Amino acid sequence: MNYQETTQWMFNQLPMYQTQGATAYKEDLQNTLELIAHLGNPHHALKCIHVAGTNGKGSTSHMLASILQEAGYKIGLYTSPHLRDYRERIKINGQEISEDFVCSFISKNKPFFKSHDISFFEMSVGLAFEYFAAEKVDFAIIEVGMGGRLDATNIITPLVSVITNIGLDHTHFLGNTLELVAAEKAGIIKPTIPVIIGEYTPETKTVFIQKALECNAPIYFASEDVVDVYPSDLLGDYQLQNKKTVLKTIAVLNDLGILKIKEENCISGLANTVKNTGLLGRWQQLQANPKTICDTAHNKEGLSIVFNQIKKENFNTLHIVFGVVNDKNLEAILPLLPKNAIYYFSKPDNQRGLPVDILHQKATEFGLNGTAFNSIPKAYKAAELAANLEDFIYIGGSTFVVAEII
Repeated sequence: MNYQETTQWMFNQLPMYQTQGATAYKEDLQNTLELIAHLGNPHHALKCIHVAGTNGKGSTSHMLASILQEAGYKIGLYTSPHLRDYRERIKINGQEISEDFVCSFISKNKPFFKSHDISFFEMSVGLAFEYFAAEKVDFAIIEVGMGGRLDATNIITPLVSVITNIGLDHTHFLGNTLELVAAEKAGIIKPTIPVIIGEYTPETKTVFIQKALECNAPIYFASEDVVDVYPSDLLGDYQLQNKKTVLKTIAVLNDLGILKIKEENCISGLANTVKNTGLLGRWQQLQANPKTICDTAHNKEGLSIVFNQIKKENFNTLHIVFGVVNDKNLEAILPLLPKNAIYYFSKPDNQRGLPVDILHQKATEFGLNGTAFNSIPKAYKAAELAANLEDFIYIGGSTFVVAEII
């Protein structure tokens, strides 16, 4: 199979949370353990930084990678989901894994995948670990897919564990209270391994401290310990806390003698995150007149910060291209959206996308006025045609919405 045929097989034949939702979620790590043993346990050759959290784990992972690259290290970076190409998930020093490596990995392991019902996410984790081990990276930054305790990445024993924050997302898997979600994320905390917490609430802090005590794991709270941060080319307001989390993680690794990172590496790494890693879709400006921003924020916590940032912008009229997936709590999200905007609603081109008529009707009930379109690109085109040069266009609501635009 060529690359297109290989990735299509991965997407369509095996369960994949992005498209199938609950049916792709497994209740233990047995499949991953069997897979990684079949591959010869490549993760044992890796020095990993493990990053979990409801929001910000992708940005945090990319900023960490950028800083370590600036210090001269060879860095493997595994994140999800991708926006345009599957290979975005697996990079070394900002360079995507080759199509040939992906095809070869799937081809030689396909019989095992079929006989053991290996999921899309499990095979992706195995591919990343095998690739990073084969390329002998100095460090691998591994982003959790969802949750933590039962995530396929949670077979590693990292140098440090990082939890960015806790919000009510994927509640049908992770629980419907902050404490329950925090307990799932805290599942990445390992015995004696330091853990850095980004943001917390009184409820989640108690969960983290208790789990750290059980594991005899040193625990650090970045929001308490880091005061000064440096500018970044990631311009979203929500990056402030992510930068604090990153700098605290670097400080802990330096103190342990694992890294030798200088302040100049931190400054240049944060300033050049997009350049060094290729990260897309975080308060990304697509054009200047009218100013057009896309962002992958997709839950209450992320969207509230984004819309507060939009309030700081100067414009005549606000145009919002908006779509969501079908597991989002509209009662929590829609009240955040400004009523004095013109909306262009659509369904992301994904099996989990919420039908546009449902979104449009619900938005109308919340006083949000706009038009329904049968595709995200058509909705965006309509916004472009309607907007004046002094207006502002925002595109978001889902990672899949952004993926269709950039």
